[in-house]
Amino acid sequence: MSPEQQAELKAAVQAPPAAAGIDLADWNWKVVREFVQRRFGIALSRSSGLNYLHRLDFVLKRPKKRLVKANAERRAAFVREYALLRAAAQASGAKLFFADEAHFYADVDLRGKWVLRGEPAVVDSTSPRWGEKASYYSAVCLETGEVEVMELEGNSSAATSVTFLQQLRAHHPEPLIVIWDNGPAHGGAPLRAYLTTPDLRLRLVRLPAYSPDFNPDEPVWGWVRADSDRQHVLRNHSQSPRESGRVLPWPGRSD
Repeated sequence: MSPEQQAELKAAVQAPPAAAGIDLADWNWKVVREFVQRRFGIALSRSSGLNYLHRLDFVLKRPKKRLVKANAERRAAFVREYALLRAAAQASGAKLFFADEAHFYADVDLRGKWVLRGEPAVVDSTSPRWGEKASYYSAVCLETGEVEVMELEGNSSAATSVTFLQQLRAHHPEPLIVIWDNGPAHGGAPLRAYLTTPDLRLRLVRLPAYSPDFNPDEPVWGWVRADSDRQHVLRNHSQSPRESGRVLPWPGRSD
């Protein structure tokens, strides 16, 4: 292809294929071949399509989600609020925690598996029921690196959120600022009642909607899922973290 044609291809690949009239979700060598055939009447092989992508400075990466439902103004306002929260925490000796919940299901979810060339990459699945899971609360303090974890029996609710906040309060005597999302379990009558506790010195702050990337507690579960015990499957709900001697004994698939 000529330099002009390559420049046109480079511009096209930076937008979804649909913008070029190709009804597919994302670019690959086949979409490149289709685009070049339609636009320039040139037939490309697989290797040629991949070579042009590399030549035009494209690389293959695992994509991150762009949260299109997130409100940019509210996200920007939270960034400003967080800067003020950090300053206030430093002045008052308060401790900031980001909190979240995670569920690990009785199945494996590998991102990659080594197999012999020509052999399929498959993994056994027991097709677990939705209820076959181990659930946890956790919170992380960026300034100190401390992580709090609490095993959760059943589903999360305002009452279980109160129990986790009580654990945080018991383990950390400083004033606390807890930042979490707008999940249903993070509100309700039990939580409102708990916040009226005299001398509680605990403040709750909500993250803007559709902003999990603002919660550093999310990567804690991502690390467990990706690097700790990816090969393990939840088998025994009767074994608690204390009995197993580990904080998160059953990482499989989290959400």
